[in-house]
Amino acid sequence: MRVSLEWILEWVELPEGVTAREVAERLIDAGLEVESVETVGAGFDGTLLIGRVVEIEELTDFKKPIRWCQVDVGEAHGGVRGIICGARNFAAGDHVVVALPGTTLPGDFRIAARETYGHVSNGMICSERELGLGEDHAGIIVLDPILNRNPQQLAHSPLRGVADFDPADSAIVGADAAQLLGIGEEILDIAVTPDRGYALSVRGIAREVAISFGRPFHDRAMDLVDLPAPADTAAPWDCSVADPGVADLFTLRRIVDFDPHASSPAWIRRRLVAAGMRPISLAVDVTNYVMLESGQPLHAFDGSTLTGVVRADRAGSDRTLTTLDHVERTLDPQDIVIRDDSGPIGLAGTMGGLATEITDDSTDIVLEAAHFDPVAVARTVRRHRLPSEASRRFERGVDRVIAPYASARAAQLLLEYGGGTYVGMTAWESPYSPVVIEMPVDLPARTAGMPIDESTVISRLEAVGCVVAVEGAQLRVTAPSWRPDLTDPADLVEEVLRLGGYDAIPSVLPAAPSGFGLTREQRLRRRIAYALAGTGVVEILTYPFIGTDDLDALGIPADDDRRQAPRLANPLRDEQPLLRTTLLPGLLAAVRRSLSRGSEDVALSESGRVFRLREGHTADGISDPPRPGVDTRPASSELAALEALLPDQPRFLSAVFVGHREPAGWWGSGTPFDWADAIQAARDVAAAVGVDLEVQQAQDAPFHPGRCARLSIDGQVIGYAGELHPRVVAATSVPDRSCAFELDLDALIEHAVDAVPAPRVGTQPVAKEDIALVVSADIPAAEVAAAVREGGGDLVESVRLFDAYIGPQVPEGAKSLAFSLRLRAPDRTLSAEEIAAVREGALTLVAARHGATLRGT
Repeated sequence: MRVSLEWILEWVELPEGVTAREVAERLIDAGLEVESVETVGAGFDGTLLIGRVVEIEELTDFKKPIRWCQVDVGEAHGGVRGIICGARNFAAGDHVVVALPGTTLPGDFRIAARETYGHVSNGMICSERELGLGEDHAGIIVLDPILNRNPQQLAHSPLRGVADFDPADSAIVGADAAQLLGIGEEILDIAVTPDRGYALSVRGIAREVAISFGRPFHDRAMDLVDLPAPADTAAPWDCSVADPGVADLFTLRRIVDFDPHASSPAWIRRRLVAAGMRPISLAVDVTNYVMLESGQPLHAFDGSTLTGVVRADRAGSDRTLTTLDHVERTLDPQDIVIRDDSGPIGLAGTMGGLATEITDDSTDIVLEAAHFDPVAVARTVRRHRLPSEASRRFERGVDRVIAPYASARAAQLLLEYGGGTYVGMTAWESPYSPVVIEMPVDLPARTAGMPIDESTVISRLEAVGCVVAVEGAQLRVTAPSWRPDLTDPADLVEEVLRLGGYDAIPSVLPAAPSGFGLTREQRLRRRIAYALAGTGVVEILTYPFIGTDDLDALGIPADDDRRQAPRLANPLRDEQPLLRTTLLPGLLAAVRRSLSRGSEDVALSESGRVFRLREGHTADGISDPPRPGVDTRPASSELAALEALLPDQPRFLSAVFVGHREPAGWWGSGTPFDWADAIQAARDVAAAVGVDLEVQQAQDAPFHPGRCARLSIDGQVIGYAGELHPRVVAATSVPDRSCAFELDLDALIEHAVDAVPAPRVGTQPVAKEDIALVVSADIPAAEVAAAVREGGGDLVESVRLFDAYIGPQVPEGAKSLAFSLRLRAPDRTLSAEEIAAVREGALTLVAARHGATLRGT
C-alpha cells in the first residue's frame, strides 16, 4: 500500500514538523512493515511556476509540428517568455507549468535557455512524466480544470495552496506550481501482511499513525455524506443476493445524466499515481480513489447495459464470462459472480465484465458496493489466476458495514466532478452481529512474560476500536467491524503487545533440561558434513521439486524406482510438479547457476530427503484421504492410517564435482576432478563414521558405464559414484567429465560407529612387500585386494594397488595387478620368516579365491 504523508495528515493531526520517516519508524514499531519512503519528483531543484499562455505561433517549416509560445510567468520572473513546445493539448489562455532556466528536473535533466528551431527557448513547459508525477507524456499539464473550479470547491480541495488562489485574480500567474502539484511530497510504501487487510487503506493506516503518536482519530469514512435528495426522474436499480453464502451486504447507487467526458481532477489523478495506479476515467478513478481511502472496493456498471435485478450469486450452470481484460473465462459452478437477467456480468470482488463496462459514452452510472465472503473470493481468484486490487482487499477482510458509506462518498465525487442526477440507492443485507471475544485480563502479561496492568490492556484495545467490558477477571471484547482478523484471545494479546512495542518484551533464553542434546543421527550427520567441508565441498540447500524432464535428462530408465515420484496437488511451477527422488537435479541446477556467475571450479553437496512412493501408492495419492477433526487429538489408528499414506522419505547425501581439484598456476597445469575423486569423497564420508565402503565397478544412470562404482556395506548397496554420462552432461548443460556421488545416508548411518577409533601409530619398523598378480580381467581389483589383506593376516597394515596392466605380457583375458603391502607388528621387528609367511598366506588365499598367479611364474 502506497500512501502520501499529505493524505494521512487529512485524517490525523500530527505535531508540527513530523516527517514521513518518523511516521515510518512509528508504524514499524507498531508491527507494520514500511518498505521505503519516497519523494514525489525526487531530483527536482529550481523554480516551477504557473504560467498563462498568451500567444501561440505554429512553426510549419519543420518535419514535425512545433509551436512558438509566449507564456506569461509574472513580472517577478521576467514577464512573458518565449518557449518552444511540441505538445498540442493546450491553447492560448490556458494555465501551464513552466520550469525556468537553471531548474533541474528528475533524471538530472537541466533546463537552460537555448536556441532551437530558429528561436531562443527561455524555459520549458512541462508534462507529468518530465516532473516525475506520472507516465503521461502525450501532452503537457493544463491547470485550468483545477483553477477554474468555484471557490467552494477550491476550499475543500486537498491540493495544498489551491484555496489561496482566486481563479479570477491575475496574481495566480507566477505562483509556485511545485506546491500545487505536490512535488516534494513523501510517499510511504507499506507491505501489508495477509492478516492486516485494514491497512490496505488510508483509513486503516491513519488509524495506526494516530495510535502510534497518541493523537485523536476521527473516522471520516463513517461520516454521513451530503448527497442531494433522490430525484424521481429515474428509479434506483433493484439488487438482491441469490446465495447468502456469497455476500451479506449488497448495495447499488445510481446516477443518471452523468457527463462521460468529464475529467478526473488533478488531485485525484495525482494521488492515484502516487499509490501506483494509472488514472483512466472519472468513474473508474473515483471508485479506485474511494477504495484506497476507505478500503472498500467498488465497481461501476453502465446502467444502459443492465437488464433486470442485479444480484450476487454462484456461477452455477453459467459457463463463460468475458472480463474487462477482454479474456473469455470458463466459470466454475462455485465461482461467485454478479449477474442480471442476461447472465453473469462480473466476477464478484475480482473483476467486472466487459459487456457492462463504463465507456466514453456512459451517462447512466450504477455503483456497486458489497461485502463478499473472503474465502469464496480467494478461491475464485485462484481458479482464474486473476488477482486484483479489489480481490486483494476482499481476501483479507473488508469492513462489514462500510459499503454504503463508501458508495455515498463515490457518488458525491462523481456528482461534483461529472454532474448528473442522483436517483437513490437500493440494498440487501443479512443480520450482522459483531464478534465478541472473552479473554482473561492477565493473558497479555502471562504471554509476554512481563507486567501489563489492566488499564493498559483496556486502553490499547480501545485504541484499535474495540469495545471492552470488564467482568471480574475477564474482559468481554467486541471487535470493530473493520478488524475481521480479531477472532481469538491470541489476536487481542497481539494487539496489546504490538502497541507496547515488541522490543519492550524481555528476551529470556529457556533453560536447557539436563540429559538432552543431539541425537545419534544428528551427531553422525554433523560429522559427515564436517568431513565433506574439510575437503573443500560447499554444502547447499535446494528446492525438493523436480519434473519428468529432470529425470529424462539424467537418463533414468522408465522402470527405475526413481521414476516413482509423488505428484504435488498444487505445484509452485507447472514444470516441476513432482517431489524429488534424487538430489542430483537440484545440485546440477546449482552448478549451472554457479558457472553462469563466473565460478570455474565447483564442488557442491546436499543432504536432504528424497521421496519414493510406497508399494501400491500412485503418484497422485488418493482422492479422499481421512481428515481427523481438530478439536481432539487423533486416535492412534487415525495417525497410523495417515502415516501409511505418506511416501518413503529416506535421507540422501549427494555431491557434484566440476572443474579442477587443484587449480592451475606456476606450480603446474592443475588437476581436474575425475571419477576417482567422486569415489574417494564417498569413501571419506563413510570413513568419518567408521564405515569401510566396498567399491565395485557397475552401471547405473546417470553415470558413465565404464566409470561408475557401486558402493556397498556388507553386500547392501547404498549408492553410486563416478563420472556423469556424456549424454547427461549435454542434457544438463554442465562441463564434460563432471563427477558425482549419491548415497543413502540413512543406510550409512545405520552401519556407522558412534566413536571412530583414532588411527594407530606404530613404533616398530615397517616391512614392505610388493606382489604382482595375474587374474582374470573381469575380477574387480577391490576383491583381489581384500583377499590379499585377509590372507596376510593381522600383520598387514595396508594394501595399496599401484599398477594395473593389460597387454602382451599377460595372457589374453587376464590382467596384472601390482600391490604394495605394508607389514608391521605392534611389539617387535618382523623377522624374514614372518614376512615370508604373510606373503605366502596372501598368495595362497588369492589363488584359491580368484585363481591368481604371481606374474612371471
